Amino acid sequence: MTVVIRPAEPADLPTLVRFVHELAVYEREPDACRLTEDQLGTALFGPSPAVFASVAGHDGEIAGTAIWFLTYSTWTGVHGIHLEDLYVSPDHRRHGVARALLADLARTCVDRGYERLEWAVLDWNTPALDFYAALGSTPQDGWTTHRVDGEALGALAR
Repeated sequence: MTVVIRPAEPADLPTLVRFVHELAVYEREPDACRLTEDQLGTALFGPSPAVFASVAGHDGEIAGTAIWFLTYSTWTGVHGIHLEDLYVSPDHRRHGVARALLADLARTCVDRGYERLEWAVLDWNTPALDFYAALGSTPQDGWTTHRVDGEALGALAR
């Protein structure tokens, strides 16, 4: 069966939130994921959406999702896309769903004149690393992601 990609709709929220929580379990951080339908609904469909989502239909159901947002490079002078979450439910893996979602994002980049499609991958996630390499992606060696959150974020803000 064919994979069909479309923008997420408000009716998709329960599935999208479930997928994010399933991804957190896979990434060994289930307790760190606190996303609710209200939060994601506001982010995707509120008055000023800054987050976007696509869903992949396969065999008559939502099989996967890509949740993303725009970036901007001062070096290229144009926007890009950062893929926050790519998830395909286990029953639909190995049917081209993830590739279709990534190809759709690549088309969005090309159509809008964006120069980058980027994402982060956990260093232990060998299946994902191999899959992405097969698509032609390259790891950005020499860059380390930093984060300030929790008490450190509050202290910095003060």
